[in-house]
Amino acid sequence: MSRIPVYFMPGLAASPAIFERVKLDETVFEMCFLEWEIPMSKESLSDYALRISKSIKHQNPVLIGVSFGGILVQEIAKHIEVRKVIIISSVRSSLEFPRRMKIGKTTKAYKLIPMKVLLNIESLAKYSFGEKINKRIQLYEKFLSVRDLRYLQWAVESVILWDRNQIDEKVIHIHGDKDEVFPIKYIKSCIIVKGGTHIMILNKYKWLNENLPSIILED
Repeated sequence: MSRIPVYFMPGLAASPAIFERVKLDETVFEMCFLEWEIPMSKESLSDYALRISKSIKHQNPVLIGVSFGGILVQEIAKHIEVRKVIIISSVRSSLEFPRRMKIGKTTKAYKLIPMKVLLNIESLAKYSFGEKINKRIQLYEKFLSVRDLRYLQWAVESVILWDRNQIDEKVIHIHGDKDEVFPIKYIKSCIIVKGGTHIMILNKYKWLNENLPSIILED
């Protein structure tokens, strides 16, 4: 029997290294990893999703996306046949955005985010205080792979302006009850991971390793 292809899409600007602790039985699943590419000038999220879908070499794959990657895999699923779509620490529609993101869309405040500061992790480290902050910056240095200004501006705008206003009930949603980016109170229905934050792909990997196989295989 052939293995089930499972494609993983990391979160905004992140590399596939964020999945390094996720392990699936290699006799049952074939783990594949998608990466962010620099968007074309004025490329829509739908067109970008179509372009990324060309990197998928298997038929009927399972797509798993984290955060913005969760939004992207839902867009990819419009272009190809998929076995299943699973999102982690993400949203199934723009209705699940927190209030600040909805306000940001209305006021276009997202255009004021200083992207160049976000790109320069080293300068953030200089001005950060405390061991906890520095550890988080070290994590960012390890897992952030895309430090391109055009990509960041495109990505933030693509999230804020995402226009899906109906939930696809077939999309399986795994979410932490301590997620600070997409608070659980705005999420309509999901599989809840106790104590899971927005980066639970890194620190709740044991839960994922135990539960992802049955979630993928469930009819």
